[in-house]
Amino acid sequence: MNLRKLVWRELFERKSQMITIFVGILLGITTVIAIKNITYYSEMAVAREMDSLGANVLVLPKSVTLQDYYSADLHNETIPEEYALRLTMSNLAGVDNLSPKLCVPVELQGRSFTLTGILPKSEFQAKAAWGGAGIFSRPIGCGAIDVGTPNEPEDKKTLVRKRVIDDLATDEALVGSDTASVLGIVEGQTMELMGKQFSVVAVLPETGTVDDSRIFAHLHTVQEMSGKDAVVSCIEIVGCCKEISAGLVGKVNDLLPDAKVVTVAQVVATQAKVNGMMEKLSLIFVAIIVVIGGAGIANFMFANVYERRREIGTLMSLGAQSNLILRIFLLKALLLGVAGGVGGFVIGTTLAVTLGPRLANVPVLPMPILALWAIGISVGTTLLASYFPARNAARLDPVTSFKEV
Repeated sequence: MNLRKLVWRELFERKSQMITIFVGILLGITTVIAIKNITYYSEMAVAREMDSLGANVLVLPKSVTLQDYYSADLHNETIPEEYALRLTMSNLAGVDNLSPKLCVPVELQGRSFTLTGILPKSEFQAKAAWGGAGIFSRPIGCGAIDVGTPNEPEDKKTLVRKRVIDDLATDEALVGSDTASVLGIVEGQTMELMGKQFSVVAVLPETGTVDDSRIFAHLHTVQEMSGKDAVVSCIEIVGCCKEISAGLVGKVNDLLPDAKVVTVAQVVATQAKVNGMMEKLSLIFVAIIVVIGGAGIANFMFANVYERRREIGTLMSLGAQSNLILRIFLLKALLLGVAGGVGGFVIGTTLAVTLGPRLANVPVLPMPILALWAIGISVGTTLLASYFPARNAARLDPVTSFKEV
């Protein structure tokens, strides 16, 4: 009888034990895959929501401090708009989104406000050199995956949600929530800024940032109205917090030596804290399940060896070597591990896709990479948990096993 037949009989002659071990592996891997899948997309959803806090990296003129930028929201210093082109073409890892802005003072109803010129997504795509860089096709939030509804209608309020809007006409304006509240402005209303009529296409949701007190229009329109050349007051960057920690600011500094690059520490710290917490939570769940599953498998294998010690002794009396006995049990564990990994991935993915939107309120998609996780964890756990019981079986003394009742 060859090794394959011995392993096959070992699996199916004691079907109840085999099914019990397989179900234990299957449930453990199913839980790991479902949790990992849902947690991953939850992390991505959190990362996208974190973008609403605002930019976490600012490119400013050399003489402007971060305090100047946020306290007055205006400064006379500018940097070339071409810096945005450099950033876009650089393909720096971690630059998930950027927005060049020009801020100028305006008066409405006897009050002073800030008119901010921005570039919509369509303006980037219209430039051949910029469009090829694909910066706006990259997912937002530390490599997040955009799982939003395809072909959804454009929402002008995405300046807050995505830090970019698709299009903005030369006579259109977006108004921050605080400004709209003070002036009593509603969507669809017209307003005059620096002698030019603008239509308010959206009142932005409250963000708790300086955006709430701004009025937004097309960058080139603001440049023309203020008599400025192709310059901007700053370039706001939504960057991946991991890449920022890995030296993104230094790389941007090297790329733009005539500008000052600073991070918004509070935003970066919050992003890192939330992302780290989600990642640790996922790893804790995986570790607990692996430990409990491994202990259960080891217990089943020890019991199996103990119950079958006389059969093992018989095989060894007929000339079976210790290595053969060891291989029988380890191959059994390997087959159960592969089957449990594949089954756990399929069921876990199905549960994640089905229950994820209900439990975590985020859309969840299948992740083929988790198939390798499932098989690797399953096979690794079963082999590790089965090794010592299998080694004990290989070391049994045939004479002693026959003396036992």
